[in-house]
Amino acid sequence: MSEFSNPSQIAREALRRLAVKRLQPTPDNYRSLYHEIAGTADAEPFPDRALKSVLATLPRSSPEQVKFARQIEVAVTEKSWASVKAALVGVVREKAQVSRNWSGLIRDVYGELERRQAGYTVARKKEALEHVLTTCANDPDQLFQRLQSLAKSWMQTPSAVTDLATHSPPGEPPVRGSTGEPKKIPVELRELVAQILIDSVSVLLADAPDMAEEANRIAAQVRDAHDGAAVSAVAIRLKKFAFRLQWVAEDQVELKASLLHLVRLIVENITELIADDQWLSGQLEMLTGLFDGPVGLRQLDDIERRLKDVIFRQGALKQNLEGAKDKLKSLLAGFVDHLSRFTESASGYQDKMGQCADRISQARDITELSDVVDEVMRETRVMQLDAQRSRDDLESMKSRVDDAEREISRLQTELAQTSQLVRQDQLTGALNRKGLDEALARETARARRRVLPICVGLLDVDNFKQLNDTFGHQAGDNALVHLAQVIRDTLRPQDTIARYGGEEFVILLPETDLEDGVNVMMRLQRALTARFFLHNNERLLVTFSAGVTRIGPDESPETALARADAAMYEAKKAGKNRVIAAE
Repeated sequence: MSEFSNPSQIAREALRRLAVKRLQPTPDNYRSLYHEIAGTADAEPFPDRALKSVLATLPRSSPEQVKFARQIEVAVTEKSWASVKAALVGVVREKAQVSRNWSGLIRDVYGELERRQAGYTVARKKEALEHVLTTCANDPDQLFQRLQSLAKSWMQTPSAVTDLATHSPPGEPPVRGSTGEPKKIPVELRELVAQILIDSVSVLLADAPDMAEEANRIAAQVRDAHDGAAVSAVAIRLKKFAFRLQWVAEDQVELKASLLHLVRLIVENITELIADDQWLSGQLEMLTGLFDGPVGLRQLDDIERRLKDVIFRQGALKQNLEGAKDKLKSLLAGFVDHLSRFTESASGYQDKMGQCADRISQARDITELSDVVDEVMRETRVMQLDAQRSRDDLESMKSRVDDAEREISRLQTELAQTSQLVRQDQLTGALNRKGLDEALARETARARRRVLPICVGLLDVDNFKQLNDTFGHQAGDNALVHLAQVIRDTLRPQDTIARYGGEEFVILLPETDLEDGVNVMMRLQRALTARFFLHNNERLLVTFSAGVTRIGPDESPETALARADAAMYEAKKAGKNRVIAAE
């Protein structure tokens, strides 16, 4: 047992031994001596900096990858080796569970290749198999998925064609109606199928005109299918079309992924080339954020609106900046010309003074000297007046140059700030009030056009003033950033978060009814409770009170927000950390 029991005594002894042993006073040496004197185990420090560096490079292109990255992030925040271990063990187990069963897949493909099916000949199956093997030869994961999809589609196809008109397999007597005639597909159903083929499928096949034409021809054949034989023929044709449609859809998914990857490479390359260009920093950060999750029409529409606004403002500012630069160039050119004229004038004055000196040395009487003195006085006075005018002109020009430089500096700063507008709220990264207004107008219009529900929630951080007063305004700002990040990680891609003012945030939930909206806000509260906010290595619990309401079909978003605001205050009065729905 150590003779030193008091931590302060152990610390002093450790410092003494550092000096006696002439060791460098590094944290590692001090920690090693401290544990040696205390007789305790020398536990390694948690490598949070190294793990954060690894965390920043983790891919987040799939839900599983995002889940794993969040687990590591929580573990680093809590400095918990147990959480890191659990995350690593979990991802290894998931990988083991999804290991590729190539032998079983090859057996399924081989078995289905020889099976006779309606709509699939052996030659067509071999052609499809060869297409998969050719296009996916360099990607084992994609090859496995495509072969699996191919085998599954063959397995789901019956061995014999089912008589769709009578709902009876061939070889059995058809089901007949009360009149003894085979049952027919209702006209409404045939018309619905035809409309789907024309209005939906053919539109999605804009990049495959031959497939779009085939969809239109099948639609016409569906409308004319009045008997069982015609329906059976349409069924066979539809199955062949569905088989081809599957490949087109998979090719479009691959094309989208390849285009996104290409855009990402271009954006990353531009970011490296113009790392110091503040005019483009906001736009590049916004485009980079596209790749953090699935890309949807809402995100692209929002980015397009904001880019147009920034491009317009930056265009006007840049034009003013070019004008200010031209003015500065003109002033500098005038300064050089004026200096040149002044130099010529001074040179002429010097020559005349030389001539006067010669005349003085050659003067024979006082009269000649008097004439020379008069000329010297006259030229000196002219030179004095020129110098005075030059000084006044130069001072005026210097003042205008200073004004031009200040204007250029102001315009450059405004250009950089305009670029940052695409980042919305500078502190939290959420939308600002203008962005919220645009999102509300856009989403409510879409909801009314599609007759879909839409909810809005307004939340306010509990005891925020106390947090600021106790730990400082920087801690309060960091708490708001933490809250916004937790909300973004929890919400769906189509949901929107905006900073409404101070510690208030608005959550916009498209395609969500009131009950689900309340559940979403409660899920946010649970997520916030599970992820502690750290301030100076101290865990602080951040909670919020919220009001949720559904935006009516004919009411303005402002009216719904006011109702949600009133419900939020009711939640505050009811004890905080609550969610109240406003009908």
